[in-house]
Amino acid sequence: MFGLHYRLETKAMGLVLAIIGVSSIGGLVEIAPLFTIHQTVEEAPGMRLYTPLEIAGRNIYMREGCYACHSQMIRTLRDEVERYGPYSLAVESKYDHPMLWGSKRTGPDLARIGGKYSDEWHVRHLNNPRDVVPESIMPAYDFLSRTELRKDDLGEHLAALRKVGVPYTDEMIANASSDAYGQAAPDTPYAEGVVKRYGAATNVASFDGKSGELTEMDALVAYLQIVGRLTDAAYKPVASAE
Repeated sequence: MFGLHYRLETKAMGLVLAIIGVSSIGGLVEIAPLFTIHQTVEEAPGMRLYTPLEIAGRNIYMREGCYACHSQMIRTLRDEVERYGPYSLAVESKYDHPMLWGSKRTGPDLARIGGKYSDEWHVRHLNNPRDVVPESIMPAYDFLSRTELRKDDLGEHLAALRKVGVPYTDEMIANASSDAYGQAAPDTPYAEGVVKRYGAATNVASFDGKSGELTEMDALVAYLQIVGRLTDAAYKPVASAE
């Protein structure tokens, strides 16, 4: 074995070809499954899209490094399913760019966090985690409540996501800023527009409890409330998950 390696080292072209051959094995293992991705990834025709406000919240979630301590992937192990809920399906991350599955769990997995707690709970938890979880080591994010959300570029975010396969319409892109405001302002005409474009199941609420202003806290809470709820495919029997 070592003799073969020594001989290869003396023949540059042979060594290069051997490296290419070994590297190709790893490449094939990664690339080959993509040819059958339509058979291996579940279909979810009723899957809804992230709203502009939820996209903004997801961007904040990534900006603040929340994914470094919280995974969004429930494995098929019994203890995980009993603690967190149905195991994660590939289709649930269909519109996630990038996906945030992860493996680090300094904090609990958040794949099924959507709808588990009230908006008020999330705001209190983000302002000072110890107020609701005394043993928490999570840092406070109270500054989000004092930071106005930038929404003038949300249309560009949606347009970029459309280029990678998320089916946002021209109307959604054109109204991204007003829809972000409308989702956090239930008593305004803008709320009707976001529901019209994203469906009756859209969560419209004054997420941070402050009406009249749109903050980064609104966006992050809106995102957390939809995590794991874009589709109910994980709760359906495997045979009817389509």
